[in-house]
Amino acid sequence: MEYEKQLQRIKNGSGFIAALDQSGGSTPKALENYGVSSDDYDNDDTMFDLVHEMRARIITCETFDSERVLGAILFEDTMEREVNGKPTANYLWEDKNIVPFLKVDKGLAEQMNGVQVMRPMPNLDLLLDKAKNYPVFGTKMRSVIYEPNVDGIELVVQQQFDVAKQILSKGFMPIVEPEVNIDSAKKHDCELILKTSLLHNLDFLDDGHQVMLKLTLPEEEGFYQELVDHPKVLKVVALSGGYSRSAACAKLKQNPGMIASFSRAFTEGLSKQQSDTEFADTINTSIKEIYEASKV
Repeated sequence: MEYEKQLQRIKNGSGFIAALDQSGGSTPKALENYGVSSDDYDNDDTMFDLVHEMRARIITCETFDSERVLGAILFEDTMEREVNGKPTANYLWEDKNIVPFLKVDKGLAEQMNGVQVMRPMPNLDLLLDKAKNYPVFGTKMRSVIYEPNVDGIELVVQQQFDVAKQILSKGFMPIVEPEVNIDSAKKHDCELILKTSLLHNLDFLDDGHQVMLKLTLPEEEGFYQELVDHPKVLKVVALSGGYSRSAACAKLKQNPGMIASFSRAFTEGLSKQQSDTEFADTINTSIKEIYEASKV
């Protein structure tokens, strides 16, 4: 019942998905951008306490609202913590009407064939079983593509869809994220191969099954329209990938039907040192810009 409500919200609602899922490797950078230096913590426990404080401050902010924010992607540690006395996912869905997703990958393997596939996830079923204790709608997992290597890109997409099928079988909506690195010297060539591989793999999804796709904003305007319109794709969301918010939003406007799922570009300008009013105003400015770009 909750899943069906969430499905309709993602399918028909307007807005974007906030990516609040930095994990072990990317957390120090996220904290640094927020004005918390590595001198402020001396172990992982304290680091995760601090990043949860940041996320809770964002999630509970009155300008972080369901009129403009459709969903939020959480890290496992965030899912297991509380916001305002409730598990984070419950607070998001029950109090804010914002659909929770869970990052499930365990990071990237070493680069080979111009790509980084995901590390093995031997405990994925256990993690998904844990997510069933909360109103989590879907999952997210990331690979990265650097070069237009056909074998490498097909390996990335095949792995993503293999894991997506496992996630679908557990009753969750997978976000497939084969990121193309924005600094790739042959970014558009990578995107050409990627789109072909995605369309091929979508054909082999069971009838009635859908996935979401999280893709780097493409070089060519409207390049992923075929995927946006595909019956086996619930939604195509865009990652900011290192672009500034203004650059990411400008590119997003060139791709009708795609919505944002920004991380760094969303939290850009937020600081621990801001007053609550300054913080709310900064979030409001960010959300307004991203929401407008996602409506095109």
